[in-house]
Amino acid sequence: MRSGFVALVGRPNVGKSSLVNAICGSKVSIVSNKAQTTRHRVRGVLHGADSQIVFVDTPGVHKAVTALGERVNATALESIDDVDITCLVIDASKPFGRGDQFVADRLHMDRTFVIINKVDAVSRQKTLEQLAATSVLNAREYFPLSARTGEGVDALVAALRAAMPEGPEYFPPDMASDTEQGLWVAELVREQLIERFADELPYSISTRVTEWEWPRVRCEIVVERDSQKGMVIGKGGAMLKEVGQAVRAQMPAGAFLELHVAVEKDWQRRPDKIERLGY
Repeated sequence: MRSGFVALVGRPNVGKSSLVNAICGSKVSIVSNKAQTTRHRVRGVLHGADSQIVFVDTPGVHKAVTALGERVNATALESIDDVDITCLVIDASKPFGRGDQFVADRLHMDRTFVIINKVDAVSRQKTLEQLAATSVLNAREYFPLSARTGEGVDALVAALRAAMPEGPEYFPPDMASDTEQGLWVAELVREQLIERFADELPYSISTRVTEWEWPRVRCEIVVERDSQKGMVIGKGGAMLKEVGQAVRAQMPAGAFLELHVAVEKDWQRRPDKIERLGY
């Protein structure tokens, strides 16, 4: 039996969560086309006949301007300490830059795989240019792939299996993720809100489940200003109703989801509020 842990790290919006979902074959992490969607460390499990790989999806490392940004950066970088392999994920459609190098400088290259993701969105020549640009990192292995189409994913998984040490099964065979149910529902609510709002509002939203008495689940949506509260509720509660219906469709049958919106002024910049909201 081979088993171990793999952390996916990189800048925001390079496709780490989409790749974890593609590898594990189920929705382990929420995804969106907006940067900094992932805020928590999320673990997904890939089971094989003689192997088990635990994937750690991390928040995108970015230039923090708030206390929340500093906290999620710390969460991402702390995740690389106790894993067997680190995957540095890089966007094939954007130049290899200082942000990528900042993350790379904090990794042990002898146990790092460089992943050039989103190759379906660029030419073969562009992919080759990215591989050449990242060759200066002297990483253990390099993989061009597409989390969206699945191209190259099998080759990555095979290499990761081979790189795992001998070890036990860390999770039972029917377990796809160790994310606590309350956190998962809260993340589903946040995902639906992110999809429906543009500009800065998605970054001002936090969600947490405050009551779980199945089938009744109460989730609190926290925003930073009264004007944002009105937008999230919508005219006559239409937005909350729409979000609730979309989330319930992803929960077990019979779930009753109650959504409540609260205002915590400038919570992203206040460490005490960040702590209370579970970051």
